[in-house]
Amino acid sequence: MEIHEIGEGGIDEQHTGAHWERLAPGVARRRLPGWDATTGAVAGTTGALVVDTGSGFGEGEEIRRGVMELFGLPVTHVALTHAHFDHVLGTAAFPGATVYGTFGDRDELFRDAVAYGVPAGAARDAVERPVPPVHPVGGGLEIDLGGGRRVRLVGLGAAHSPDDLVVFVPGEVPGERAVVFCGDLVEESGEPQAGPDASPERWPAALDRLLELGGEDALYVPGHGAAVDARFVREQRNALARRFGVS
Repeated sequence: MEIHEIGEGGIDEQHTGAHWERLAPGVARRRLPGWDATTGAVAGTTGALVVDTGSGFGEGEEIRRGVMELFGLPVTHVALTHAHFDHVLGTAAFPGATVYGTFGDRDELFRDAVAYGVPAGAARDAVERPVPPVHPVGGGLEIDLGGGRRVRLVGLGAAHSPDDLVVFVPGEVPGERAVVFCGDLVEESGEPQAGPDASPERWPAALDRLLELGGEDALYVPGHGAAVDARFVREQRNALARRFGVS
């Protein structure tokens, strides 16, 4: 497995395909093929947390194996940023993990996956496999991965989807950059997508809360595309406000 290191500026300008990118010590992500969706991984000493599981069972298995190879740890926790097929349909590949977030309606996931080009058989297989119980996050909770590594899950409510969740990974030592996995609240490789389940009027406020959580110096990891900084998130927030006619 090839590992790509983020550059000095902390922003990766290269689509790395199957490569994992190290964002900070014990923190990595991969841009998945097909829809360029992000999966992330955070390692402690007793286990690892995966952020989003891909668009099918096979992709989820590949993520699980990649995390084990990368960190030498089992995946003990999964955080689902939102219930769209390209972010959740690999969840059945993590049977022993504690899962947080929202999985969504299986029939809707199947229809959306097929509409976007997933073969019907693969989509059906993914939605019919048993998924571990999925625990709602509400306003937020903290997960201890061992060795002082704590990860904060924060529910931001309805914006891009009916229930958006972000994952905040603080630096382990003073001065180390925090990492924020944003899900599709932020997109870099294309215009942010507002489907029929979005709440556009709430989206800019959700990004305000995201920026409050991460601060000016964090590395923000979109649901699709290269990692960005606070300025990019703020500019996208303002563009969304203009687009949807909200403040």
